[in-house]
Order: sequence, then structure tokens, then C-alpha cells
Amino acid sequence: KKTEIVFSCKTFINPTIFISKNNFYSVIFIIVPGLQLRWCQIDIAGLTVDGKHTLNKKYFEYSLVKGLEDCAKAASAPVVALFDAHVEFNTGWAEPILQRIKEDRTRIISPSFDNIKYDTFEIEEYPLSAQGFDWELWCRYLNPPKSWWNLNNSSAPIRSPALIGCFVVDREYFAEIGLLDEGMEIYGGENVELGVRVWQCGGSVEVLPCARIAHIERAHKPYTEDLTAHVRRNALRVAEVWMDEFKSHVYMAWNIPQEDSGIDIGDIAERKALRKKLQCKTFRWYLVNIYPEMRMYTDTIAYGVLRNSLKTDLCLDQGPDTDNIPILYLCHGMTPQNVYYTSTQQLFVGVLSPTIDDDDNKCLVDVNGRPRLIECSYAVAKRMKLHWRFTQGGSIQNTKSKRCLELLENNDNEFGYQLTLQKCTGQNWTITNMLPGSTL
Repeated sequence: KKTEIVFSCKTFINPTIFISKNNFYSVIFIIVPGLQLRWCQIDIAGLTVDGKHTLNKKYFEYSLVKGLEDCAKAASAPVVALFDAHVEFNTGWAEPILQRIKEDRTRIISPSFDNIKYDTFEIEEYPLSAQGFDWELWCRYLNPPKSWWNLNNSSAPIRSPALIGCFVVDREYFAEIGLLDEGMEIYGGENVELGVRVWQCGGSVEVLPCARIAHIERAHKPYTEDLTAHVRRNALRVAEVWMDEFKSHVYMAWNIPQEDSGIDIGDIAERKALRKKLQCKTFRWYLVNIYPEMRMYTDTIAYGVLRNSLKTDLCLDQGPDTDNIPILYLCHGMTPQNVYYTSTQQLFVGVLSPTIDDDDNKCLVDVNGRPRLIECSYAVAKRMKLHWRFTQGGSIQNTKSKRCLELLENNDNEFGYQLTLQKCTGQNWTITNMLPGSTL
């Protein structure tokens, strides 16, 4: 069977002649003889297939996700590969991928990645990894699952919860499962959505250690000035279609209200209809069976930034990461000021830990009458004072020490106040968002 390699330039800026041609030559001279080569490039001029422009859209009008899908549709061979233009291929990368797809057409295969340093073009070998995501749906490398390590075979396929971006797939199967979500904007989340969908709808995703490529990881992605806004919007779209009750975790991670978010995610009726047509499993099944490393936060009842009525322009902030001392800082609503309150009366402060292999969440703890941030699992194991009675618009009181988290006037402090634990004086706190059906 013929295989087509479809290159997609994910820069929206014409790559240098060196990078793009070097990529093309690496395929010509390294892959198996007889492999059919076609060049599909997405850049500032639009979409180009085999040197011929088929679209002419400004880069700010053209979605990279839609461009990738158009590249896949331009293919005609039984197997199609979608790759960044800024990659190099190692010897023998294609054969193991084609063999795995031949054995099971519902497999989507990713090669293993090494790094090409963007400023020197030096190769940096990366450890073997699976590919996953955090609750903001940013893709990330993962430790291979325990089942892979137990095989004691470094060449064995690695089960992967998601895809980072470069993959090979049976062309007809790709169409059957819905290609990519054309409703996504610019960049971000399409690889996570594809991986989740494939698993929930009966397929599988693998990373092959014997299929290696090297990828330039740039210091800055030049798709748009505000990439985060598009990634956030796309993440919410994935959550609403595929994540069932766990969609709340995506809203929490982005610190966005689940109801009336003010973000237009587009029409998702067709994607929901696709899920129904394919009779896909639940996202809970996916978490339990495919991505058990992912932390679940089903006991969260409120999240957002935490303000005291005494000084509403200041928010609780995790402060310098190594200090483990919470501070007051001007409210900006970014990750260091994310607060999560649980039904077990714990207060997490800072980033929401994605997996059990990452550092644990940090809990607010009363340590000898001083507010501190301690890893929650450690605080629980040591039976520390980490439980707080909190009502919206009311006090935050430690259930053991009975001290309240309050603001104390301090002219030596940059903002005139400092956090303290003291006898309750009636100060009031509010948190931004409540999960639907929850009360404080």
C-alpha cells in the first residue's frame, strides 16, 4: 500500500528554505523506498498542495486546524501522515508505524520525539514518553504507563492518552471518526480532542519508540498575538462535547465560570451528533481506563480568586513558589491566584496539579498560627490543620485552631496589608465562581 506524507507548516510564516527543504530531503533519503511524497503547506499565503495554491486566505482568517484537515482531504493513498514542517526524520521511522496500522486500522500512531534546539539546531535526545494533557488541555509529555515498563521492552508500543501533533493514520478511518474539529480556531486543543475522541470511540493511540523524529521547539509560537485566548476557547469546546461532568475541570483550570462564561465556542451540534453516531464511551471511562494518572477534582465546590472585603483590589496569591508562604497581591486572576475550595473543607492555592506524577496541590495550612502552603497529601498524612470553614461572603476559619484568615494592616508591606491568622474579627471573603448546584 502506498503512504503519503503530508507536511503541514504550522507557523503561518513561510519557513526558511533550509528548514522546509531539509525536512523534505530527510524524508527522501531516509524513509523506505517507494513512499509517495506530497507537500501540503499552510502558511501566510493560505494552503499549498504540491506547489499549487488552492486557497488564498490571510493567516488571521485561516484556521490551522482547518488547514490540517484540508491537507488530509488532499491525500489519496490509504495511509496519511500529518507532520510539522520543522521536523527531521530518523532512519527507519516509517516501517514500524505502517506495520502497526496494517495490523489494526483503528490505531493512530505518533513517532517518538527528540528536540532540535531552535537557536543552534543541535539534537537533544528526549526520553521515551507517552503524550497527554493537563486540565487546561495543553498537550504535554508523560511517563509511559506502568504496563509498558512491566514489559521490560523498550521497543514496545507505548499506550498514549492523547497526541502532541504529528501522527500517522489510516485515511479512511480518519474520515470515519470525523477528521479534525473544523470548529476550532487557529491552533491548540485539536490534538487532545483527536486523542480523546479516538479512545472514547473505539480506537487507540500509540507512540512508537522505534519511529523517531526530531522537532524544533520554538521559543515563541507565531500563529497569533493572543494564542492563549484561542487555546482556551478550543479547550472549552472539547470539554462541552467530550468530557461530560468533567468539563467542570477545564473551566476550573482556566478560572472561567461554567455558566455564562462569555466565550463563544461555536456550534457543537455536529460534533455531539458524531459522538452519538459513533456510540462513544464516557469521559469517566476514558479517565479510569486510559488516563488513570489524571487527577480528578469532583469534590470541588468553588473556585476562582479569593478577595477580602477590607481590600477588594488585593487577592490571595501563592507568592514565590519556593517560599510556601501565601501573600496578598494585586488581583490579576492568573494561575498563582487560583483557589479551589472542596467539600472536604480544603483550600488549594495555585496551579491545579494535572497528574499523580506531578507535584501535589498545595493546601492552605495553619502552621503554628501562621498561614502556609503545604503539599496536601503531606498535610493530610501529618494531620496538619488544613481544614477551613468557609461561607461565601463570610469568614475563613480553621476547624481545629479556630483562627481566621484575615488581613492585618501593615505600613511596611507594599500594599499596606498582610495575611495573618488570628482570632476572628468578622472579616469577609468571597470567591469568584461556584460550580452549578454547589452552595457555600
